[in-house]
Amino acid sequence: MSGRRQHPSEATSRAVERSAGELATLASQRMEEHLRWYRDLSAEERSQVGLVAQAGISQFIAWFHQEESHPPSAISIFANAPQELTRSVSLRQTLDLVRTVVDVVESRVEGLAAPGDEQLLRESVLRFSREIAFAAAEVYAGAAEARGAWDARLEALVVDAVLRGEADDSMQSRASALGWGELADVTFVVGSTPTATGGAVPAVDDLRRAVRQHGVEALAIVQRSRLIAILGGTREAPRIVEAVADCFGPGPIVLGPTVPHLFAAGRSARAALSGLAAAPAWPDAPRVLESDAVLPERALAGDPPARRILVDRIHRPLVGGGHAPLLQTATAYLESGGSLEATARVLFIHPNTVRYRLGRISDVTGYDLTTPREAWAVRIALALGRLAATPTGPATAASSAGGAGSSGDGGPGAPSRTPRLRPRTTDRSPLEETSKLSPTTS
Repeated sequence: MSGRRQHPSEATSRAVERSAGELATLASQRMEEHLRWYRDLSAEERSQVGLVAQAGISQFIAWFHQEESHPPSAISIFANAPQELTRSVSLRQTLDLVRTVVDVVESRVEGLAAPGDEQLLRESVLRFSREIAFAAAEVYAGAAEARGAWDARLEALVVDAVLRGEADDSMQSRASALGWGELADVTFVVGSTPTATGGAVPAVDDLRRAVRQHGVEALAIVQRSRLIAILGGTREAPRIVEAVADCFGPGPIVLGPTVPHLFAAGRSARAALSGLAAAPAWPDAPRVLESDAVLPERALAGDPPARRILVDRIHRPLVGGGHAPLLQTATAYLESGGSLEATARVLFIHPNTVRYRLGRISDVTGYDLTTPREAWAVRIALALGRLAATPTGPATAASSAGGAGSSGDGGPGAPSRTPRLRPRTTDRSPLEETSKLSPTTS
């Protein structure tokens, strides 16, 4: 509200006006002496800060001559300051600057004010400094809002480039601007968008804030009905996603494999998206799961990388390296419904040998056939391996196993083939060798 105030004497007004240059110089000296952050600035940045201080003093003098009760808006003080100055000088430091200038002017009140004007000059300085503080807060709020909008756009472009597999120079530049240029251990995460947050921006903000509470950086966007996040700087992504799962909507949350850096995140993204599409095929799937946990479903859905991983992890190790008896045992065990005794009868070996070989299969492949879920993965991997080894059809699939066993390929028990395993004693369990049991005993 506008009004009149006590007007200073002509002598005080002239003294304040003549002291403008002196006050600006004293303010710069005081900042140099007492503000370490000011000394750390470059020469150009110190010059810009000095210009802001000088503009503030000049506007105070102009207002001091007027009769308006309230100071005018001090936004114009910062008009000539470059936008980059808000990055190198924080709001707290700007308030330090205002406080320093006020102290300088107050220290000169006795020499500037005519008798009787001392209190008026002090009050005018304090009222104007308050206006400058509010103006500085407004400037920094606007800069933060603009920077946030720009960062959100950069973030969306980076995530989109990861989704498209376009790890080019433009993505590197944008990622560096977001502070992700050198960040290691990156994981792609995808789930559904929550419906109760009121839009894409709150969902992204909630997720980013929750992740940062665990000391992890995150890029996040909403893409149609999917909430997508890229976590960086952690090897514990599953634990963190479990902790922030409430930020996602209903349904599974799938993590791709952790990759060394952002520019390899396309592989993690493809695996996670494939896992999200295949997850409904596993009714009992946990809410948070890694993409490798649904390799069988991904393979059935036609994902070539998932098929290749299953073959490389399971079929190829069992075919090569002299593990043909293990492949034969795995095939027979799966075809017999997971029965040790039935497998032993088909292979003409002791059940203890079956147990021993199942343990060796777990060591070689990392999959435990006694667990139904992992046994199913092995079954699919073996089938895929046979198909890959026999592109003309399944009739010659047994050749992929090096001719070692047909119990899983041609039905349980071909007696004319299985006796070839009888002379081999190296694959029998230590218990069988100790007990001297006959290899044909079931």
